[in-house]
Amino acid sequence: MDSQIWLMGVCILVYFLSLNLIFVYGNPVLERKREAGTVYIDGRSSIAKIDKDFICATLDWWPPEKCDYGTCAWGHASLLNLDLNNHLFLKAIQAFSPLKIRLGGSLQDKVVYETKDSKKSCKPFNNKTSEMFGFTPGCLPMKRWDELNEFFNKSGALIVFGLNALAGRTIQPDGSATGAWDSSNAESFIRYTVEKGYDIHGWELGNELSGSGVGTKVSAAQYASDLISLNNIVEEIYKTHDKSEPLVIAPGGFFDQNWFTEFVNKTQNNLDVMTHHIYNLGPGVDEHLIEKILNPSYLEGEADTFRRLQNILQNSGTSAVAWVGEAGGAYNSGRNHVTNSFVFSFWYLDQLGMSSKYDTKTYCRQTLIGGNYGLLNTTTFEPNPDYYSALLWHKLMGRNVLSTSFSGTKNIRAYAHCSKLSQGITMLLINLDGNTTIEANVAFNGSWSLLHTHHHKHGSRGRAIRWHQKEATETVRAEYHLTAKYGDLQSQTMLLNGEVLSLESSGEIPAFNPLHVNASEPIIVGPFSIVFVHMPYIILPACK
Repeated sequence: MDSQIWLMGVCILVYFLSLNLIFVYGNPVLERKREAGTVYIDGRSSIAKIDKDFICATLDWWPPEKCDYGTCAWGHASLLNLDLNNHLFLKAIQAFSPLKIRLGGSLQDKVVYETKDSKKSCKPFNNKTSEMFGFTPGCLPMKRWDELNEFFNKSGALIVFGLNALAGRTIQPDGSATGAWDSSNAESFIRYTVEKGYDIHGWELGNELSGSGVGTKVSAAQYASDLISLNNIVEEIYKTHDKSEPLVIAPGGFFDQNWFTEFVNKTQNNLDVMTHHIYNLGPGVDEHLIEKILNPSYLEGEADTFRRLQNILQNSGTSAVAWVGEAGGAYNSGRNHVTNSFVFSFWYLDQLGMSSKYDTKTYCRQTLIGGNYGLLNTTTFEPNPDYYSALLWHKLMGRNVLSTSFSGTKNIRAYAHCSKLSQGITMLLINLDGNTTIEANVAFNGSWSLLHTHHHKHGSRGRAIRWHQKEATETVRAEYHLTAKYGDLQSQTMLLNGEVLSLESSGEIPAFNPLHVNASEPIIVGPFSIVFVHMPYIILPACK
């Protein structure tokens, strides 16, 4: 009998050992592998600098009738019908203090502004399949513009407005739009805005009319001439008012090297910001979106766009900077349970990190609310996972970007910045592997110092941080581990250090409480997880 009990006990033990279950900060994962790796950071100087309000999101014009692949995902998220009295919406924006918001999208080049000298009656967008984008021109009533500005003022948002750049042009049989921009309606709208005392961070001309265009296109030479006209209008209107002059922004389209080069060369320093759009994952109907998101080679492919645009701006002599003006990843409203679920934070945070490396100053996510790629749920206004990812980035990642690489598996995406609100650095580590836990050490190229200790010098490859046990127990880092609820990548619930992120009963955004880990321990990056690591004790020349 005793031998049977003993044998049963051994069998039970072997069973549990064979499961090899671990808990990665509250998320049960079947661990198959555990590997070591090293994050290398060059702390001698920064490689780029982002805006302090780098995070941006868009609000669009699409009415509820906007449908893609048989699904109508926009609801009442349009600039014309959005519930501006929703307290969750207000609190979500206020949490950024400030959030940049870009107002625009496909229909912006069909918008008429109901100013006193407007020549057309103010009618809403209506379905019409023969029209570009399937809708007739629509109108922005000034009463609604007043309501929007009252809300924006209350929320503290920085507003970029996308102007109609097709006014006055003729669409040719080949799909091109010819003729000069008729700026009269836009000019009266800008005058109204300034006279009412509304703050506008930037005026952007047109949406997706560059290169081969979407719907139609405008030549680079004509667009440059129109941009100069816009800049002259802005300068003339704002010089007689007490408002600071806003940025002049264009073209808000997909990157085309030849078009962008000609455009920036012909704008003659009238341009402040060059914007481009990113939908590199393909259509929202694509059933392979998750495979693309989890493929590091596919993610890295977009680096070429950032690199080429950076080179154009550096070689042109312009003072203009680069922004991503709209990025939803998957076009035609995204894909439900993908672009609004946990897995999309792999793509989104990788985009934020990668674009920063190439001196992108601002990154506008499509959308703040609306479609299947909103940071907020279109119906409930509650945050989707990417909202929390964006807010964590905004709170932790500072302006100075550090050259960062990872030695080990290719499934780790690694980025580092000087910290935003305190000394030290903040790293972002993304594990695209669902079967492997990574134990990461950190090494520095060049000189660095440890707060309260002696100064260390390192060679060209640096070495991993090591110090005495006494220092380790006194020195801690803060870690923020993001995982999906129940390990389901398509979950719309995100966990922070094993705890569900959800709104407080009052509607307040929850606090981000970090784990405090001894500095001598390697950073544990669980399977299919994202980790922000704040190391306040590391002092780099790049961050001084």
